[in-house]
Amino acid sequence: MTQAKFITFEGVDGAGKSTHMAWFTGALRQRGIDLLLTREPGGTPLGEKLREILLHEQMHAETEAMLMFAARCEHLEQVIRPALQSGKWVISDRFSDASFAYQGGGRGVGIPKLEQLEQWVQGGLQPDLTLLFDIPIEIARQRLAGNVSLDRFEQEQGAFFQRVRQAYLDRAAKMPHRFIIIHAEKSLQEVEKELSHIASTI
Repeated sequence: MTQAKFITFEGVDGAGKSTHMAWFTGALRQRGIDLLLTREPGGTPLGEKLREILLHEQMHAETEAMLMFAARCEHLEQVIRPALQSGKWVISDRFSDASFAYQGGGRGVGIPKLEQLEQWVQGGLQPDLTLLFDIPIEIARQRLAGNVSLDRFEQEQGAFFQRVRQAYLDRAAKMPHRFIIIHAEKSLQEVEKELSHIASTI
């Protein structure tokens, strides 16, 4: 039996990661892998309440960062760690890399502060694999155009997302052992082919 793995999907809004995540989890299930699909912020009843606040209420950048990690603490204790301990794989739509990208890169919260929160909440736990869907910001923005129900993150300007994208790439460069960068501007078929190879080899 393959040891349970913790896999996260990351990327700027508009990169298409949610669509690709659904396809990828289907490919893993075809292999007979027992897995749990979850998301951040969210994943627990408390986390989902915090998600609504985070996505729709204005707040100080550091308040935002601490609420993200508060939701993550509950997520880890109630969902992620128990699932991994029971042998289930966990696939999460975002995890702490998103905090370094959005609150760090996007909002300008100091990286040392985020690292302290990360250590406090996660200890040494990191994903086994992170799929980073990287895309030029202008293409990501085009994909979001016409969506009438954008949250307060999706409503940010291009410069914000440029900073988020760069922070993601910096994080990937710092931890190449667990990141795979997927160029999300490619066609759906090309991305699925790449994901198929990853799903069959992990």
